[in-house]
Amino acid sequence: MADVLHVQTAPEPRAEHPALVADDLVITYGAGNAAVSGVSLEVGSGEVVALLGANGAGKTSTLLALAGAKDAASGTVRIDGRATTAPLHRRAREGLALLTEDRCIFGHLTVRENLVLGRGKPADALAHFPELSEHMDRQAGLLSGGQQQMLALGRILAGRPRILLADELSLGLAPLVVKRLLAAVRQAADDGLAVLLVEQHVHLALEIADRVYLMRRGRIAYAGTAAELRANPSLIADLYLEQSR
Repeated sequence: MADVLHVQTAPEPRAEHPALVADDLVITYGAGNAAVSGVSLEVGSGEVVALLGANGAGKTSTLLALAGAKDAASGTVRIDGRATTAPLHRRAREGLALLTEDRCIFGHLTVRENLVLGRGKPADALAHFPELSEHMDRQAGLLSGGQQQMLALGRILAGRPRILLADELSLGLAPLVVKRLLAAVRQAADDGLAVLLVEQHVHLALEIADRVYLMRRGRIAYAGTAAELRANPSLIADLYLEQSR
């Protein structure tokens, strides 16, 4: 099987340049062992791009390199057409947000205090997740897992980033909660946000994604539209089975 099974021509991005581009990224761990080998992808403003693959495929490493939290051994990251080697905190100031799988909240602070620490207005976060309103004075660490993820995502969206990298948004959560979170992501993309989403619930991700990259052993094994995969569920099974061979 070739490294890239299929490439579907993507729609033209809405801006002059895609919001985020990775060009031939190589990421190593330990004694030069490659976790990611030559990954290239792009995300346009106003679209959700799903980055899928089995555990250990290199998805999280790719997100960390794109966010500036992990150095790439080689390759280029471009934000709005400009190459960057800036660390995470500088990319965050430029409008990039990273939501990691361990839920980015301050558990010892209240929901209100968590929201005040964000870059946006608490009211804007509550507009995305009004169910948090009744928990404003509750310690965030006492919320359910789903509520914690709503808090983390709502705080990020309230800050109106231009790019969101979300790693396993649904980890450990019930499907109904996952759908609620993904719907908020889709709405934010419809309002112009560029989203790269790593997600274990493949079929739920495909419901909101515009395009898909699937990683296998540190490389892009498939690139195409979400609509194509939705219409060919057997192709999804084939892609995942191939990773275990």
